[in-house]
Parts: sequence; structure tokens; C-alpha cells
Amino acid sequence: MWSSKLSDFYLKQVRRIWRHTPNSVRMSWAGRAYARYVDKVVRRSSDRTQSFTTFFLRNRPELELLQTLTRDKPKGAELKITVLACSKGAEVYSMVWAIRSARPDLQISLQAIDISPAIVEFAKRGVYSLRKPQSTDVSSDTYVRSDCDVEAIPSSDPNHWLFKYVSDEEMEAIFDIRGDQAVVKPWLREGIHWFCGDANDPNLMIQLGEPQEIVVANRFLCHMRPQDAMNCLRNIGHLVAPGGYLFVTGIDLDVRTAVAREQGWIPVARQMREIHDGDESLHSGWPTQWWGLEPFDETRRDWQMRYASVFQIGMPRNRFLSIDGSNQVPELVSADREIQQR
Repeated sequence: MWSSKLSDFYLKQVRRIWRHTPNSVRMSWAGRAYARYVDKVVRRSSDRTQSFTTFFLRNRPELELLQTLTRDKPKGAELKITVLACSKGAEVYSMVWAIRSARPDLQISLQAIDISPAIVEFAKRGVYSLRKPQSTDVSSDTYVRSDCDVEAIPSSDPNHWLFKYVSDEEMEAIFDIRGDQAVVKPWLREGIHWFCGDANDPNLMIQLGEPQEIVVANRFLCHMRPQDAMNCLRNIGHLVAPGGYLFVTGIDLDVRTAVAREQGWIPVARQMREIHDGDESLHSGWPTQWWGLEPFDETRRDWQMRYASVFQIGMPRNRFLSIDGSNQVPELVSADREIQQR
């Protein structure tokens, strides 16, 4: 008890100091080094909680890369995708919209999975309230924990409006507006299979039936302690077919980097910085919140691996995928070896 109180007091002081640190100091070498130290302390000491806060179209560069990866598939081909921790469905529908907008001919088979039966049922309905949330609202996870009726779960969480990043034209393309509700259009629901599952389950592949071309494991591994997240990420990697792609954001970067090196995953270079910076909701939290996102820093020796959010699985280790024809970057391998030897 005393240890917990001391930790809370210490974190409050750290956050107070950082809040009053001038930006010029923050951006200096010493300021960045202190921020990395604060980040480590916060991630080690904070209590991590689950959250169902989400947005439609929250990371546009990520959606653009999805379109690029499907560009060369044969006309009318099947595309197998799994989205883990699908939450309220906003990101699932966003991805289907992005792919079908670029390749309406593809036969999408998307497995949308979450550990919560209530949230899976909510997402499957595809019906969202247009009401803007208030700071006094109760969070979604509170409703889910109370085993309430699915219809009682709020679409948006306090101060996080689900449609924040959606334009009027996109609202019209994605939804049918019925009074104060936005209903996902039928053509975007086709091919989506919703079910409960645990990303930690070694038997998850049995539920999927076969390895997937694309697996999305975004914005939930950060809720786990580092060792648990590492074990879970290893398990997730086994769901990807050889040559397929793994999207993994919203995770402690030390965890992702370590597992990616260990497993020999090949980082995709295309739009690396844009995808890393593409989710504005995570920027304000670093380094004083465990969910905050570390700024992109090319001065780090491991930056090409550390800031990659997408990896190709089951390919030779000496490749660095740019998806523009220039795939070979030998210096990435030598840099990794130096780091591993330190």
C-alpha cells in the first residue's frame, strides 16, 4: 500500500516537472534523454487499464498502406484479414471502406475478434450515436464490466467523439444517417465475421482456419505488462501467412522492437513516419502517460526497426521493405547486430 502511494506521488511530481518544462529544453538532447527516462518510469509504475475508446479513420496513412498492399492482387481475388481487439468496430469498418474504395472487386474475408462478447455484439450491429460526448459521461469499459445490455454501451467515450476525424463527404459514403444515429452501409458489412477470441490463445489459428494475409493488432498490447505483451505478440505473429503483413501499433516500442528482431520480421519502410505519427490521439500522452507515443527520432541507431508499425512475416532477414522496388538495405542488418552485441 505504501509502495503504491509513493509511486503515485512520484509520478505526479514527474508529470508536474515535465508540464512546466519549456519546449526549448524538451527538444534539447538533455530534454529528450530525460523524457526517455520519464517514459520508462511511467510504463514501469503505472496501472494499465483496458479502454474501448476509438475513432473512425484514426490513422489515414495506415489505411493508405492497406490500399497499397492490395494494389497488385488479381482481379476478383480473395483477401484474408484478421483484426484483433476489434473494439467497437470503427477501425474494422474504416479498413474495409479504405480497401473497397480502392479495390471494389476484391472478395474480403475479414475476421473481427475481441475478448469481450458485449463489445463484439456492439460492433457487429454497426449502429453509432451521433451525440457528442461530455466530460461527465461514463466510459464504455464501465458499461462493459457491468454486463449491461449492448444498446446501453455508448458509442463515444468522454471527450473522445467517434467521428472526430471523418469529413462530411466520408460520413455520407460510410453511413446511412437515421435521425441521431449513423448506420454502417450494407456494402461495408459484407464479408466481416465477428467472434470472441483471445489474442493470447495459442489455439486461435484453429478459429481462423488458416494463416492470414494481413493481421492487424493495433492499440491493445499497450494495455498489457511488457512480458505479457511480448508473449502475446509472438503468438499473433504465428497467425500471419508467410509473406503476409502484420500491423501493430499502440504498443510499448521496446516490446515491439525486441520481438520483431527476435522473430526476424521485416519492417515496411513505406510511410513509416507518417503511420507512426498518424494517430493524433496518442501524441499528447508522451512521456507522462503509459499510452503516450514516443516521437519519431532518426538519430537512434535502431530507428528503422523501432518506428516501423508494419512488418512482413516469413521473409529473409536482410531485407527492408519499401514497396517501391528498392528493398535491399544491408546496413539495417549490421546496425541490428551492433545493438544485439552491446
